[in-house]
Amino acid sequence: MGFLTIGHRGIMGVEPENTLRSFVAAEKAGLDLIELDLHLSRDGALVVMHDATVDRTTDGTGPIADRTLEELRGLDAGAGERIPVFEEVLDAVTAPLQAEIKDVAAAQRLAEVMLGRDLVERVEVISFHAEAIEEIARLVPGVRTALVASRYDAGVVDRAVRAGARTMSLNIRRLTLETVECARRAQLRVLAWTVNTPEQLRLAHAFGLDGVVTDRPEIKPG
Repeated sequence: MGFLTIGHRGIMGVEPENTLRSFVAAEKAGLDLIELDLHLSRDGALVVMHDATVDRTTDGTGPIADRTLEELRGLDAGAGERIPVFEEVLDAVTAPLQAEIKDVAAAQRLAEVMLGRDLVERVEVISFHAEAIEEIARLVPGVRTALVASRYDAGVVDRAVRAGARTMSLNIRRLTLETVECARRAQLRVLAWTVNTPEQLRLAHAFGLDGVVTDRPEIKPG
């Protein structure tokens, strides 16, 4: 597997994040994987949205967990797009996906979908929460997982190993060669986010990373 370019919430630098429009655009741009975020609605739907509230990315207010899917569907998620559920993304694109569990409670529902649709090969599950990674691994045998971290030190490698993750997805602004070398000794892949400039991309290559998460489709080599 070569150097991966992963579309962040689709391609949020171009289209409204975490919408079907953004995911389809990411696939058309030729990105290798598409990253998205998952929360549960009040009635247990796997809602694709980054924040725990709808305030920033829709014309509504309040927590996702307080609204039913039908209520969430009534909101504008940007450019007239509606908030999708995970299953709709699976049908809208064929690209491999990175599904980030934002709420640990979503692990159970995600496991049901993955098992029902045989998604172990297509979907890598990622999270900032080690317990979410451990839970999805318990529920879905053979699932590939990644620990995500923003503020961290070299100890993040031990946390990833303890959680059973095969990959770490780390904030490029805090990444050090020491952390990368420690990860390699532990036989972990290392991805960096969010890589949106040529300078950041050069740093990722200099560190010998396995790939980057980006808002900008032009980051992918032609």
